[in-house]
Amino acid sequence: MKSYRGVFLDLDGTLFKGNEVIPGAVEFVNRLEDEGIPFLYLTNNSSRTPEQVAEKLRGFGYPAEPEQVVTTALAAAAWLKEEMNSPAVYVIGEEGLIRAVEEAGCRIVDEDPEAVVVGLDRQFTYEKMKKACLAIRAGARFIGTNADRALPTEEGFLPGSGSLSMAIAASTGVSPFFIGKPEAVIMRYALKTLGTKAEETLVVGDNLDTDILAGIRGGMDTLLVLTGVSTEEDLEKTDIRPTYVVRQLADWSLQQI
Repeated sequence: MKSYRGVFLDLDGTLFKGNEVIPGAVEFVNRLEDEGIPFLYLTNNSSRTPEQVAEKLRGFGYPAEPEQVVTTALAAAAWLKEEMNSPAVYVIGEEGLIRAVEEAGCRIVDEDPEAVVVGLDRQFTYEKMKKACLAIRAGARFIGTNADRALPTEEGFLPGSGSLSMAIAASTGVSPFFIGKPEAVIMRYALKTLGTKAEETLVVGDNLDTDILAGIRGGMDTLLVLTGVSTEEDLEKTDIRPTYVVRQLADWSLQQI
């Protein structure tokens, strides 16, 4: 069994489901901490700040500090700073995205932006869509935090961030540049944050199409846990091949990381 110097952990479906902790997951993360293996929590959710995500995880019993949380908002903001020199930005999103963009030195504007960034926004309106479309048609770069079209909740599947981006894409004819899983952009940001190399980092997640594909695209080994979205039947129907598969993280805890 290969040894790893760092681990990236997905959240929903891997560590918890709704308001319930997945059995064995807290023990798995505690083992990482006890053995001194650095880890980060990776989420496609752009609406929450790292502090809010860490607080939620601590409420479930996980060891979590804000600096251990990587969101699509943070990765998008870093991309704007590095690739566009902190441009003027029109933001469709919530607190997590707005704060990350501001802290990256970008100026948030309503008119004449150089970039339009779209994340989850539960106050999305026609007016916001109109401003985004006009700016993109005028030449603004179109950035989407992630392509998830559905958001799993206790109510059922609600519209995700990707559905808002796709609505804007349908109107403008311009495809967004996505940051979050399964794209490699967020994985490069996470590797830089953790300070490990791709070949020595393990990606743990429950979704073949996001977590596992992101790890593969980022050049990392992957561990699929069958506690969330993807099933054994899905494995038989896809070309996406995780490095390891376990029914739950408790099974992996018996092995040497």
